[in-house]
Amino acid sequence: MNPSESKTILDVNGLKTYFYSSRGAARAVDGVSFQLRKGEVLGVVGESGSGKSVTAQSIMQLIPQPPGKIVAGSIYFDGMNLLDLLPEQIRHIRGNRIAMIFQEPMTSLNPVFTIGNQISEMFILHRKASRKEALDASIEMLDRVQIPAPERRINEYPHQLSGGMRQRAMIAMALACDPEILIADEPTTALDVTVQAQILDLMLRLREDFGTAVQMITHDLGVIAEMADRIVVMYAGRVVEAAPTRELFQQCLHPYTIGLLDSIPILGSRTAGENKRLSEIKGMVPNLTDLPQGCKFAERCDRVMERCRRKEPELTEIASGHKVRCWLHVTP
Repeated sequence: MNPSESKTILDVNGLKTYFYSSRGAARAVDGVSFQLRKGEVLGVVGESGSGKSVTAQSIMQLIPQPPGKIVAGSIYFDGMNLLDLLPEQIRHIRGNRIAMIFQEPMTSLNPVFTIGNQISEMFILHRKASRKEALDASIEMLDRVQIPAPERRINEYPHQLSGGMRQRAMIAMALACDPEILIADEPTTALDVTVQAQILDLMLRLREDFGTAVQMITHDLGVIAEMADRIVVMYAGRVVEAAPTRELFQQCLHPYTIGLLDSIPILGSRTAGENKRLSEIKGMVPNLTDLPQGCKFAERCDRVMERCRRKEPELTEIASGHKVRCWLHVTP
């Protein structure tokens, strides 16, 4: 199935998630909207502090309250606004129909339980399986994510597995109940390049087998280029650009996206005798408790205009499926 022709399975609209402290409200996610289609891989990119992970945690209803709170917006999944559901209803969906792979498996896996026990819990909780049925299904899942000798591994603890195997175990747990959506938050950050490639290849093949929609969160544009059908670029809690992957890499429009792409080292790009430095985006992400009035990227932008500091532009569709939040491409 072509993801561009499939139905929308997740619709996030105007999502705002704030964190409150004595210094004020940090607007971690500030009016984010995007859609995820069935069988699609959607890449969400941006620097640390851009709101990528908080958006995912908001979808999963994992925001610690206090200090966090979802203050506005909607998250529609299968005709239901997840923000309207009761906690027990969310628990039935979380891990069952919408699953998440976290950035660091050592902090996500319980160190005092075996891998088999932790995966089995998914089958017992959501599929009402017996202990033996759950263990048999856990062995099958470990085999599916290419962990060798799964019959032995289910009796081992997280510290006995390598980083790559722990991440595979996390993927097995996330996919145990055949979720319709898989949210992957920096799933390869702590892994070496070889294992990273294996994990990404595994996720693509599992997506093909299960038809699962994937929301891939990362700061690595190389990973996104390989994995995603569409890309959402976030900055300071806002979506600043969204487009199909090929179009974004060929003709990105927002100065922030251009800066991200220009900061990627390209093999063979240096000629003999040259010692050219990589491009960098000057400055830092603004303080989320004291955001500027206009465009949030204005102070770091080398194409800033006076109106950029006065008013923030809307996210506007420039071409079919290509949206940007920038006065360079939006009529005031």
